[in-house]
Amino acid sequence: MRATSLIAAALAAALIGLSPATLSPARAEDGHGSQPPRQKWSYAGVFGRFDQAQLQRGFQVYKEVCSACHSMRLVSFRNLAEEGGPGYSAAQVKALAATYQVKDGPNDSGEMFERPGRPADRFTAPFPNDQAAAAPNGGKAPPDFSVLAKARTFERGFPWFVFDALPFTGYSEQGVDYIHALLVGYEDPPKGTEVPDGTHYNQYFPGHLIAMPKPISDGQVTYPKNDKGEPVVPETVDQYSKDVAAFMAWAAEPHMMARKALGLRVILFLIVLSGLLYYVKKKIWADIGGEVHGLQPELHKTS
Repeated sequence: MRATSLIAAALAAALIGLSPATLSPARAEDGHGSQPPRQKWSYAGVFGRFDQAQLQRGFQVYKEVCSACHSMRLVSFRNLAEEGGPGYSAAQVKALAATYQVKDGPNDSGEMFERPGRPADRFTAPFPNDQAAAAPNGGKAPPDFSVLAKARTFERGFPWFVFDALPFTGYSEQGVDYIHALLVGYEDPPKGTEVPDGTHYNQYFPGHLIAMPKPISDGQVTYPKNDKGEPVVPETVDQYSKDVAAFMAWAAEPHMMARKALGLRVILFLIVLSGLLYYVKKKIWADIGGEVHGLQPELHKTS
């Protein structure tokens, strides 16, 4: 009882000590950047699914804006036509791949050559090597987009990390939250903040100073129109950021929906199996238990 009381008192003290600033994504002034706000993603949770239209818009943003600096070496053109992805047809993927020039070889003369891309090829990088990529970008090569949505994350602190780790209601989209926040986080620096040449102020970047200039602005990418000639979604930085972040989440895990479907089937199977095992156990041990209880009086007499 004493141990239980001590644990309860400690938990109560901890909860009382949590101020609203601790529980909210307040702006950090210690140089680590503000905590990105949590967004709503269609693919979050056990039953989440990628939005094909959003993935296609995100790919458009990547192709027209991001691909000028960022590679995506682990993704093949054919992945765009696979189930659970952007939903392009095989013919569309073939035509898209042909617009890229891929280095191949050697040929019969022992020389490397360029040819039109094929669906089996991976996305070509904008620079031939990391040194060439770093030279025009402040001495650091832009990161590859293939698994960036999984590689980037942040800690939400107590008690939110407890809820994030729950099996069915947990949250694992911190990476895309950070990517979205970074793209919309460019702003004028606070008064008295010195921004060196070649850097830019970003609310959510660790340290607030980032070498990458603001990559996109409102109206820069033209989205498909509806029957009235209006964009299906707003052509704003916020929407561009959400779409390309969703596309990056798919690129990092193209078979996520198949994995979730398989996981649900396994869980249902285990539930049914557990019920059957419990029933079999009760059935087998029911007779044995009766025999043991029947022998108990005789055991007492002999003792």
